[in-house]
Amino acid sequence: MTHLWVRAEQRPNEERVGLTPEGAADLIAAGMKVTVEESDQRAIPLDGYRQAGCATAPAASWPDAPDDAIIFGLKELPEDGTPLPHRHIMFGHAFKGQHSGQALLKRFQAGGGTLYDLEYLVDEDGRRVAAFGYWAGYAGAAVSLKSWATQQRGGICPPVGTYGGKDALLADLARDLEGLRTPSAIIIGALGRVGTGAADLCTAMGLTPTLWDQAETEGGGPFPEILAHDMFLNCIFARPGTPVFVPRAALDAPRELTVIGDVACDPDSDYNPMPVYDAATDWAAPARRVHDAPPMDVMAIDNLPSLLPVESSQDFASLLLPSLRGLGHLEAGVWGRARATFDTAMKGL
Repeated sequence: MTHLWVRAEQRPNEERVGLTPEGAADLIAAGMKVTVEESDQRAIPLDGYRQAGCATAPAASWPDAPDDAIIFGLKELPEDGTPLPHRHIMFGHAFKGQHSGQALLKRFQAGGGTLYDLEYLVDEDGRRVAAFGYWAGYAGAAVSLKSWATQQRGGICPPVGTYGGKDALLADLARDLEGLRTPSAIIIGALGRVGTGAADLCTAMGLTPTLWDQAETEGGGPFPEILAHDMFLNCIFARPGTPVFVPRAALDAPRELTVIGDVACDPDSDYNPMPVYDAATDWAAPARRVHDAPPMDVMAIDNLPSLLPVESSQDFASLLLPSLRGLGHLEAGVWGRARATFDTAMKGL
């Protein structure tokens, strides 16, 4: 019997989950066993999972799960260096040259486990089967806009927290922007799910963003148009061949640009297209000032969808559920392709 073990997220401010009670009931009806760890921060209460027929376990007990259990979470594991013998489903951030990812892969090497990276669950055409992209773009644009509004008043973005829903988020932003001019914004990656979410937030707040995608950037830069906007929202993931959108030289150049929202947020990659910063920001300090006169603030939170944890969890879980139904056949389909990606990365250690 396939056993899916949904772990409690151990990262602060991470309230999302990749499986809803309705999805768990679907898997159980198909013959799977589902165990859900207790959590004091998950946006979806445990009672719903109990009612769906799930077994429960204490938070962070996954290291002691049965050997055949498939451990399912979203964000990173505690960086304690322990070997990882289980099969894990999560966002590992380990296959694109990220330096911290090498340490994770070595833990799998030591324990004999396997990483099925959620970012690399793809269909036959290479398209991801599930992503938080839309809500990442939506929330990322919101925090970037909040950063711009605070900057206009002489400050830097204050701490952020979760919202009960997007209406509460929009109302909060309206208060931030009251009395200020409407800023200009440019979105790169505007045709994707991330860019669509960012554009929808901008439109909801009365902005008319400039929408760029691959056609506008294939020349490789430089891109003075980016510097002519108040805000730049990066909505493409860095990969080999990604051009530099904002070089370090731009900090001292004439520019209108004072806020970068790196929604893709991959500063640890060798392909970072905004080398004006090198570390993610967080909920306590959402924006980092990388230049003073004129100011440049960078927003680079790497779990943005968790600002809207219920909506983002429901959306992602509905997209992922068809693949979870195939967990009994890990050698095939999306799981087989993800395993091949992992095996290739392990050979490079």
